[in-house]
Amino acid sequence: MKCPYCGYAECKVTDSRPIDDNAGIRRRRECQGCGGRFTTFETVETLPVVVVKKDGSRESFDRDKVLLGMMRACEKRKIPVALLERIASEIQSDIQNAMEREISSIDIGERVMARLRILDQVAYVRFASVYKQFEDIDTIMEELNRLKADGLDAKNRKLP
Repeated sequence: MKCPYCGYAECKVTDSRPIDDNAGIRRRRECQGCGGRFTTFETVETLPVVVVKKDGSRESFDRDKVLLGMMRACEKRKIPVALLERIASEIQSDIQNAMEREISSIDIGERVMARLRILDQVAYVRFASVYKQFEDIDTIMEELNRLKADGLDAKNRKLP
């Protein structure tokens, strides 16, 4: 690391501490040339992910939008917000780990529905009704019958 004061190329690390829930490291350094001290921060570089929407428009991936959609679907349900935050973070990690620069909004919606389907059937149907744009009671009934056929009733499901 080059010293910001004198430009000398050698420095030693005097202290390292994790920051942001172990998402990065703060390092105190000392220049071997002039003795100046400075701080550096090290974080994992993430690729920006672009979401391709149904209409073909593009926007940056936003974890908070995923979380907000799940929170709306889970309104008045006994589901802790911390659990929804964890699911949103898992979805974000899955997307980042795929190393793709673009992802369709359809793929994101499918990931959310897969988790909500296990978590809470009512929240799943609420989310699916908006996401799949149910237009009449028959399509809702078809989805409910599929849920029932899969045997994902309250007795059989386990929270993640």
